[in-house]
Amino acid sequence: MNWKQIRLVMGREYITRVKSKGFIAATLLVPLGIVAVYGIGIFIALWESDVSYEIAIHDRTEVMVDSLVALDPELYTDFSDTPVDSLRAFVQSGAINGFIVIEEENITENRPLEMIYDGSGGLTFLSSVRDDMRDLFREERLRRAEVSEEIQQIFTTRIGLDSRILTEEGEEKQDDTAFFSIIGLAMGGIIIFSIVGYGGYLTRGVIEEKTNRIIEVIASSVKPIELLIGKMLGVGSLAITQIGIWLLTLLVLMASAAPIAALVIGMMEDRTVTTEMAQQELPSFMMIPEIEASLVIYFVLFFVTGYFLYSSLFAAIGAAADSETDTQQLALPITAPIMISYFILLQAFQNPDGMLTVVSSMVPFFAPIIMITRLAIGEVPFWQIALTLSLMVLTFYGTMLLSAKIYKVGILSYGSSAKFKDIWRWLRQ
Repeated sequence: MNWKQIRLVMGREYITRVKSKGFIAATLLVPLGIVAVYGIGIFIALWESDVSYEIAIHDRTEVMVDSLVALDPELYTDFSDTPVDSLRAFVQSGAINGFIVIEEENITENRPLEMIYDGSGGLTFLSSVRDDMRDLFREERLRRAEVSEEIQQIFTTRIGLDSRILTEEGEEKQDDTAFFSIIGLAMGGIIIFSIVGYGGYLTRGVIEEKTNRIIEVIASSVKPIELLIGKMLGVGSLAITQIGIWLLTLLVLMASAAPIAALVIGMMEDRTVTTEMAQQELPSFMMIPEIEASLVIYFVLFFVTGYFLYSSLFAAIGAAADSETDTQQLALPITAPIMISYFILLQAFQNPDGMLTVVSSMVPFFAPIIMITRLAIGEVPFWQIALTLSLMVLTFYGTMLLSAKIYKVGILSYGSSAKFKDIWRWLRQ
């Protein structure tokens, strides 16, 4: 195998693709999209809406309305002396957003309350009203039962839970499971879309060269296996370049979240806001915990091994097909494991230690997607990581040998796409 020839093919593939308008546009537009989404997210998170709602309280018990009005005087208003028919007319005319009639049975018999309203406010508004009613009615029932204030406090106080993780070294650290669950899901998703996207990129490239007969010129001086490896390395380098730019943009944005928030808050509220002050006002989802270097290294390892495992098969499909339309049927055995991985990924997000997740994370065709999700969410025994990577390398070696046989015959076959029986015959040669 001539590595000089492989480097030449790799360089040609990389330079040709990296200069294309499609690559440049995608590389620039995605970071711009990230900037736009992130900026809008900060703006929305910090925006205080001036929309107000008014709910009329028609209290026939004469014991609940004062507590409700005291709880939120902007939301609740005492309309106990106003007939219900008039309240309906007020809602229809837009004078108020809704009304609630409180009967004695709502307290003594736990009869559900009814709110008649204009449909505005959304789920958050409804949930807020429901919580207010639940808390105040519970307090009233406890008061009528002559429960002491100390006991009432026990019923009404909600206990918090601050979870911390105990490491193998015996140290406690902040539990960021929720954040890293999302990171694991995102990493798995990135690998899925990268494999499909760049694998398809490789397939289309092979078909284009076959169609333009460029492949004949190249194949006359380069062995098929060298051509295959060179194209895989070229597109792989392209993928690393593009994703590296995207991740760098994301990291810069995350690092600048507080300064950006300080600027936005200062503009919105006409006051001077420091970065430290902005960090306190930023919502929790805008601030990220520290990501260990080992997770980044594992992501690169599984991204690279997963890409090469699948790209060799995608390149073989491109060589066997005569047009992009013909690749759909031939690619089904390759895309099926990726689709299955997606559904297992959702399960891994919910239960990273389940039997299905653990076993599938060590299956080579599922591993690059599932194992990185497990690594992000929690601890994974090192022997499982080592075994998985070893199996992936061995599987890649096997698929590479099979793909090389298909590639050798397929790149010089014209006129019609190969069928599965043709591919089987090529593999047996």
